[in-house]
Amino acid sequence: MNLGEGDLAELVRLPSPLVGLRDQRLEPYGVELLLKRDDLIHPEVPGNKWRKLRYNLEAAREHGFGRLLTFGGAFSNHIRATAAAGHYLGFETVGVIRGEEHLPLNDSLAYATSRGMVLTYLDRATYRRKTEPDVLAQLSEQFGPCYVLPEGGSNGLAVRGCAELTTEITTEFDVIACACGTGGTLAGIAAGLGVEQRVLGFAVLKGGQFLDDEVRRLQREAVGEVTSNWAIEYDFHFGGYAKRKPELDAFIADFSARHGITPDRVYEAKMLYGLFARIEAGAFAPGTRIVAVLS
Repeated sequence: MNLGEGDLAELVRLPSPLVGLRDQRLEPYGVELLLKRDDLIHPEVPGNKWRKLRYNLEAAREHGFGRLLTFGGAFSNHIRATAAAGHYLGFETVGVIRGEEHLPLNDSLAYATSRGMVLTYLDRATYRRKTEPDVLAQLSEQFGPCYVLPEGGSNGLAVRGCAELTTEITTEFDVIACACGTGGTLAGIAAGLGVEQRVLGFAVLKGGQFLDDEVRRLQREAVGEVTSNWAIEYDFHFGGYAKRKPELDAFIADFSARHGITPDRVYEAKMLYGLFARIEAGAFAPGTRIVAVLS
């Protein structure tokens, strides 16, 4: 069954809206900012999470898998989205969580279980080996045949799904900005861009320089080549994944008050904070039109 028909039409809102953002802080720099509201695709399977899952779910169904198994931290949006997609599209789901179990469950994991996901835990040393054959074999023995999704959902099929985002934008633009956790979204957007366009990713992880190699690997897997139209900013992680600092909280509150949109603090807020900082530092020529992806 092709997930692009029937149940998908009822599940998601595509294309996601593209809206202009008027912000007086940007006026001195002559830069135009638009928001690609991928966060509105679906309340439980938003944005890049759906784009990454779509073709993987098709592959799982085509190969006869009824169960998805994936990996993530205790606050993983990918874990939540996989649980929701499984619930709506008839897959059983297993979430392999990094670290020890902590009760009561946090909101993210409680939500995942409410959507039917079975949780299991790996100590951090074993979790680092999660892609090795012996660890996968143990999980297969425990849970039976599963379609395995990587941490964050990023693989070649995910890149293919993320590349489609660019085809939905009919307005001319120069730069796309996105948050960068595993590199899949950036890799896909870069693969789908036209000539003279580029994508700027903002790493949400401390010490995320490995993402350069990961984006290259994902592009080779998805499209057979590495594009040169992307870059990653590493200075706006605010201490690491899911970490926050007062200046980030202040930015979120101010952005919400100005625009009625409260950006997700783990991903979107760091990207927007970094983007505004780069604009104010003169990184973009006057007249540049930027699309920021909210997912």
